Amino acid sequence: MTFGKLKRGTALSRIVMIAALGLASTGALANEVSLKSADGTVNLTGEFVDFVDDNYIIRTALGELRISAARVRCEGAACPSFEDVTADVTIAGSDTVGEALMPLLMSGFAGSMDAESSVVATSTATDVVASFVGDAGFGDELGSFLIRSTVSGDAFDALLDGTAEVGMAARRITPNEARALRDAGAGNMVSPSQEHIIAVESMVVILHPSNPLDTLNKEQLRDIYEGRVTNWSELGGNDEPIRVGAREAETGSRAVFEDRVFLGDRADLVSGAFIAQSNNDLAAFVNSEPGGIGYVGYAFQRGAKPITVVNHCGMPMTPNVFAAKTEEYALNRRIYLYNTDDGASDWASDLIEFAMSPEADSVITKAGFINLGVQRQSQSSDSARAQMLQNANVDAFERGIISEMLTSMQSHDRLSTTFRFRTGSSRLDERARIDMIRLVDYLQTLPEGTSVKVVGFTDDVGPYESNLVLSKDRAASVLGSLQAEYGDALTNVTFSSTGYGETAPATCNTDDQGRSINRRVEIWVESGTAS
Repeated sequence: MTFGKLKRGTALSRIVMIAALGLASTGALANEVSLKSADGTVNLTGEFVDFVDDNYIIRTALGELRISAARVRCEGAACPSFEDVTADVTIAGSDTVGEALMPLLMSGFAGSMDAESSVVATSTATDVVASFVGDAGFGDELGSFLIRSTVSGDAFDALLDGTAEVGMAARRITPNEARALRDAGAGNMVSPSQEHIIAVESMVVILHPSNPLDTLNKEQLRDIYEGRVTNWSELGGNDEPIRVGAREAETGSRAVFEDRVFLGDRADLVSGAFIAQSNNDLAAFVNSEPGGIGYVGYAFQRGAKPITVVNHCGMPMTPNVFAAKTEEYALNRRIYLYNTDDGASDWASDLIEFAMSPEADSVITKAGFINLGVQRQSQSSDSARAQMLQNANVDAFERGIISEMLTSMQSHDRLSTTFRFRTGSSRLDERARIDMIRLVDYLQTLPEGTSVKVVGFTDDVGPYESNLVLSKDRAASVLGSLQAEYGDALTNVTFSSTGYGETAPATCNTDDQGRSINRRVEIWVESGTAS
């Protein structure tokens, strides 16, 4: 990675301390401050003493305490003021990305350049500044990022008005947002050079830990959120009024939840619902309310009780890493970074390149998100899919197809790499390019002569026999693309392709979302081989 030359003079060098330090003359009350973390784990009150090396120093009954500014925000008249906060690059958008992932991503990015990052909260509640110093913290200041964490929609507003160079989103850009940016000269926002998938995440429906329920289906969730069910006893739970928690209307979390649970409709949210400004706020609400329910990113559960969501056709969807990587979990979502086509700075481009690379996988995982690396899973006869196939109520022809698939499953493991097609098209979706590169890197590590099978599936629209042919054609198409572009690098493996049509749906075929998940091509590798 080439690190671009950056201007000097970062935000930290502009910190201006405006608090008077004459404690004797002003008295302790005049200098009292509170240090609070966003997740509620730190809440300290004391007498402000100093701000040194990115740490607040306060005097309490326990003596002087030193608290990292990266962990807390200072409240009170005596707090230091971060006046004239500027940075080399501004990143704006989703708080899911900005609060949970971006600080650790900054640390990993710095480490990849033998630099050190320092994250400091500003006087604006939504903003932090990450500053970089070379030579592991002993060199020159390299540059800085201002990270503004609000909602996904703000990412595209900030790119449109030029107040941000990079947008963070916990949902994909909408057609209207993309058109507005295109018309303003920002380019094609869904091109690979401007739209970057850096991770995936499972959204989790959470209850208070005392709630005995372990599962809810989508119809029950809709009834709860629209106020038709108001007490947990109506669903077999405690005699406790339901307290509904939701995110703000413009957040990616709200959009994904309503799209997957209400099939794209906007929820007629029950009156009196708690509207949280962040994932942490929503988790705190649910943990404090015995009747509480909410939905948060996987990294934000904070001790609340996650439940299994049962989809419209009765299939339980439990969040786990493999289901998230294959995007077969009901409340899965992609995490994006966006830039306009007028050329991101070297600094911004290098960050995006790092975020999409295998180097970032460990920090993405540490932040509670799911990286795009390849994972391998056995397809044993006692697996959920094998059991579903064995118990399927089908005719003799389909039973023969199932038998063929079960036999092949016994000798092959499945990789998490799963290619999907755009609706009504034979063209692969926007994640395919990333997955193809990761897949090739993985396959190159396999032993000489390993069997790799490319396996196609379809939705259930149309005759069974036609879908069987279509699934084989799509598998052959993916295999052809793989061999045409990377064949010279994969001489250690042997390829074949096949398809099983609408057999083994990953989710319901009752709506467009479900059918798009089922239109897929999987990668199977010979059992007993290891990378």
